[in-house]
Amino acid sequence: MQGLILSIESSCDDSSIALTQIIDKKLIFHQKISQEKEHSNYGGVVPELASRLHAEALPLILEKTKPFLERVQAVAITTEPGLNITLLEGLMMAKTLAFCLNVPLIAVNHLKGHLYSLFLEKEAIFPLGVLLVSGGHTMLIEAKSFHEIKIVARSIDDSFGESFDKVAKMLDLGYPGGPVVEKYAKNGNADFFKLPLPLNSRAKFAFSFSGLKNAVRLEIEKFKAKGGFEDREKLEIFRANLCASFQKVACTHLLQKCKIFFEENKSQRDSWEHFAIVGGASANLFLREELQKMCESYTKNLLLAPLEFCSDNAAMIGRVGIESYLREEFSSPFSVKTKPKVDDFNANFSEDI
Repeated sequence: MQGLILSIESSCDDSSIALTQIIDKKLIFHQKISQEKEHSNYGGVVPELASRLHAEALPLILEKTKPFLERVQAVAITTEPGLNITLLEGLMMAKTLAFCLNVPLIAVNHLKGHLYSLFLEKEAIFPLGVLLVSGGHTMLIEAKSFHEIKIVARSIDDSFGESFDKVAKMLDLGYPGGPVVEKYAKNGNADFFKLPLPLNSRAKFAFSFSGLKNAVRLEIEKFKAKGGFEDREKLEIFRANLCASFQKVACTHLLQKCKIFFEENKSQRDSWEHFAIVGGASANLFLREELQKMCESYTKNLLLAPLEFCSDNAAMIGRVGIESYLREEFSSPFSVKTKPKVDDFNANFSEDI
């Protein structure tokens, strides 16, 4: 029987544990318990509540892995970035398991996990450009190998996913915002509102969503001042048109910067066959379709993670864990710590904005 990596993810509001075979990378167990319902009343994640819910959910999932524990060769755990109070819930469980099973501990950056969500149950493909869009991060990444990963552009304020959450909150549509904004956008006119395209020049190679979010807020205030929120039918039409307009501009902003990525260092990147999109917000189908068109125009193959593995999950953490295990890159249970913010993907990760 093949040895396994047991992996744990608790960086935000998803409690998840997975078991992955080391040699053939086959995922043999994965479960995730989402906290969306509990946080929806607050319009976003409440860290203290999330921590308590992890303390309840993780042991319940772990119980189901008992038949496989004798095969576990290492424990992989998300240590950064994320909410410190929730990261600690997973880390304490991981340290205890590693000690009791007498196996190594592997610390994983969950953004690197998103990259490897592309390669579940398969070999990794390099080099490639990657657009990472989630609730906490928006960045363009140049990935040449497991260790050669470089941020070439990132958001200077809100993330792509966070902007969807905030627009949904302003429109009283609930949490999480991504799916509900996308749902409303399908029934709206994407050209109805003339919203500003952020950083509409090459001068700033970065992402920004705060100005776009503010433009949405101003449209909502104007509509409220006219009594629009009192007419249910008008309100639904307004929501659909504003969601569609916002989604189009937000995605156009991403595409514009991706095109710059392709055109800069063209002699090098022309030889790259692949481009990818990862992260929870990569589940947006409008964005996927537009990126597919763009990739076709640059003769690139668009790589996508399965929809069920776009958001935070332990399967992607286990996939990174396999790479670290095969390289014998382990962490000391006594020195490994959690980090709420992203600095690097690992010691060899470099950042150039």
